[in-house]
Amino acid sequence: MRSISCLSLLAVVGVIWLTVPAFAGDDPSIQGEQRAGIQQAMKHFVGEHSRDGALLHYDPVGGELRRLKLEELHSGIVKKGDFYVSCADFRDQAGTLVDVDFLVLDMGDSFHVNQAIVHAVDGEKRAYHLESQ
Repeated sequence: MRSISCLSLLAVVGVIWLTVPAFAGDDPSIQGEQRAGIQQAMKHFVGEHSRDGALLHYDPVGGELRRLKLEELHSGIVKKGDFYVSCADFRDQAGTLVDVDFLVLDMGDSFHVNQAIVHAVDGEKRAYHLESQ
């Protein structure tokens, strides 16, 4: 009986260990030029949509236009449905930490950010669903 409990515990630990990369938000199969292209698309999007050093982003949940100053692009990238998703940390005009997810499309010869979504504000996550139904 005790060996079955130990095996069950090991199985649970194994499942948790195997799912850690999913929670970490990085797919190790996305490498090289693909990874660089996705991150370059994010940088380009931030640059193209910034004014006076801040990304202008309307937050429909908060009902406000946020002026976001980039702190850090995250290195993690995952595939969700049709999109590659990666995120970045920003600070808004009030100093609030805002995590923005970028939905990146593979256009064949380049990558293009289709949309930026506020994923968390001061660590409080917002849910959204991208996988195909």
